Order: sequence, then structure tokens, then C-alpha cells
Amino acid sequence: MSWLVEPQGPLRGQLRVPGDKSISHRSLILNALASGPARVRGLLEGEDVHSTASALRALGVGIEREGSAVIVRPAPLREPEDVVDCGNSGTTIRLLTGVLARQPFLTVLTGDGSLRKRPMARVVKPLTRMGARFDGRDNGRLPPLVVRGGPLQAQARFDLSISSAQVKSCLLLAGMDGGVWVREPRQSRDHTERMLLAMGAPLTAEEGGLALAPTTSLAPLDVDVPGDVSSAAFWLVAAAIVPGSDITLENVGLNPTRTGVIDALLAMGAQLESETLEVAGTEPTGTLRMRAGGLKGAVIDGNLALRCLDELPVLAVAAAFAEGETVIADAEELRVKESDRIARVVQGLRAMNVEVEERPDGMVIQGGRPHGPATVDGTGDHRIAMAFAVAALASTGGVTLEGAEAISTSYPQFAAHLGELTRG
Repeated sequence: MSWLVEPQGPLRGQLRVPGDKSISHRSLILNALASGPARVRGLLEGEDVHSTASALRALGVGIEREGSAVIVRPAPLREPEDVVDCGNSGTTIRLLTGVLARQPFLTVLTGDGSLRKRPMARVVKPLTRMGARFDGRDNGRLPPLVVRGGPLQAQARFDLSISSAQVKSCLLLAGMDGGVWVREPRQSRDHTERMLLAMGAPLTAEEGGLALAPTTSLAPLDVDVPGDVSSAAFWLVAAAIVPGSDITLENVGLNPTRTGVIDALLAMGAQLESETLEVAGTEPTGTLRMRAGGLKGAVIDGNLALRCLDELPVLAVAAAFAEGETVIADAEELRVKESDRIARVVQGLRAMNVEVEERPDGMVIQGGRPHGPATVDGTGDHRIAMAFAVAALASTGGVTLEGAEAISTSYPQFAAHLGELTRG
């Protein structure tokens, strides 16, 4: 689907962004392993989360709508009758691989064309060390993936070479029966740990890592899913670069492992105010206000880059409108997301006549005034499509997005919310 996004006037008003995608996935998966039913409110109604719900149903879990909430009714997991389709969701396939590695049956996990190109060795190799068995394309490195579950090694230890919430969560879920210790070089988002602790899991900090003792049962956890800061990021950048904008985003999740985008925008001089209001269950939430103002170049690297990895495409758009040079580094993980996001962002910015240097782990962007008309390919990657929709709002000439249907993966209401904010 093609979508022409043209330059538009200021964004104004208040908005609630959709539920956090990471927390939505985990609220379903972890409650599927609990000792009783749980209620989840504010669940993201995007295709990725639907993929998780569908996969769990195929494994025997009851998931049903009840008014504005979703009820998760656990049941002993069973061998699925067919291949389990994880759609476009890397979280679904990697977390479920950990769950299924310790189940006494066979499961085949697959996904769409994009997901079938995403690396699975990062979870297959450590799980194989624990005693799990796999078959798959490229010697188990790519989906479709056959998971031959069974008893796993107790008290396995993993000192990871990459920081990845998906890998960490996969190993914690696989190690529930016998215990596991996991350490990563830098702390990735911690939604799984917060939820496990709230459900009574014996999880402790030990030797700079996480130690999970054998877990016989998880207590069900009712979850109120806060708004997704990754979705909020698109409106924060849009309001920063479109003159005259002033927006307020309510009930946004402000987990410190996820607020790198706020720190990055503040480093760029954004007129951004953040107020943490309460802790909703296991997660802090609050309000964000952004007013238009001149941005300046900055360096986004190291731990900051990890804490805003998903938001880097739209931060690159902010950099294109900033004064001076912005360096994005230590972000090689962008190469193995739904697409090679480094290459795709660079292509999109060049289409808008932005001077940008591509590097193996990021890019260097010279700020200015991007202009079109331009065509950007967002096929298969929702964050690329939305980032360049934001770029179009403050550009000259507009942007035609090819593959704009990818936006429904995480933010089906994106176009409607754009209309609300531009109408004030």
C-alpha cells in the first residue's frame, strides 16, 4: 500500500498512544505459564501481539476478550496440530522458543518473509547447550525452526556477548524448571524480570547477572499495559520538528531501561518535559509534553544507543532536521531487526536529500532541511514507515511511503492519531 504523507501544520492536543508492545507480549506469555487466570487491560491491538495470542492458543492456552480486557486462562501446554505462525514478531518466536525448549513435544515455528530472515542462532546455540534439540534452515540459524523439547540442564550459566532482552528472556523462560544464570554486557529492557518478580519467581541479582532458581509455579498477574514509549517517540519527534507544535502524551510507560529516547532528545535540545506519575503494577508511567524547538546534533552511542535502539530510526529523522552533525554508533543490532534498519534509514534520508554516511554500527547525519518529493520503502518494517511519515510532516514536497501497511504491526491507529494531532 502506498501512502502519500504531505507537510502539515502544527501538531497540538493530548493523546494516549497504544499499549506497550513488549509488555503486551510478556503479559500473555508469562500469564500462560501461571497457576490461574489473569486479566490484561490496555493490550496492544497490533499484528505482532495477535501473533503471540494465536500461537498460545495453538498450544492450548485460553485467551479471550472480556469487555475492554483480555483474559488469559493457562492450561498445560500441548503439542500443536499445525505449524505455529509467529507472523512478523521476533519477540514471539524467540520467547516461545525458550518456553517450548523444555516442553515434552515437538513444535514448528515459522513467520512471514521478514521473520524467516532473522537470526535464531542467538537463542538456538545457548538452548542447545542446555540440551534442547532443533532443526531449521541454515543449520537451525533461520526459521522455520523445529523445536524438539524435553528436560534441560539445571543451573546453566550464560555470559552473553550481546545485550538483548529477547535472548535474556528466552533463557530465563527455558531455565524455569532447573534454574539458570544470565549476564549481558549492558542491561537491556527489563520487563521480563519485573514481571517474573511480581509473579513470585525466585529471581535475584548475582555476580553481575540474573539468577533464577527452579520455579515450580508463577502466580497470575493482572496487568494494566501502559502506553508504548516507542510509539510515543514518533509524536515526540514530529512535535519537535514541526513549527508551532505542542502535544501532551498521557499514560506512557517510563521504564528507565526504555527512556533512552527521552535522554537522546534532551541531549539534542528538545523542549521536552517528562513527569513520572505512578507505578502501574510493575512499570512506572507518566506524562510527556513536547513543544517545537530547534534541535542540535548530538552523539548517541554506548548504553544510550541500547536504551533507544527501537527509536533510532525516528531519532535519525530528528537529526536530519537538527543543526549540525549527529553520530549514531554502537547500534549494529539495527542490522538484524525487521529489516536492516541502518541501510533502510540511510536510503530514506538520501532520498530526502540528506547528507548521511553509513557505518557498520550506525551513521553520521548532517542536519538541515530534508526535502522531497521522495519515495521511501517501508515494506516489512513498521518503524521505518512511521519514521519517514514523521519526516514528511516537516519536509518540503512530502513523502510517498511504499509498504505502509507494515505500520499495523505495532500501531494500527497511527494515521488516525496523526489526524487528531494535526486537527488540534
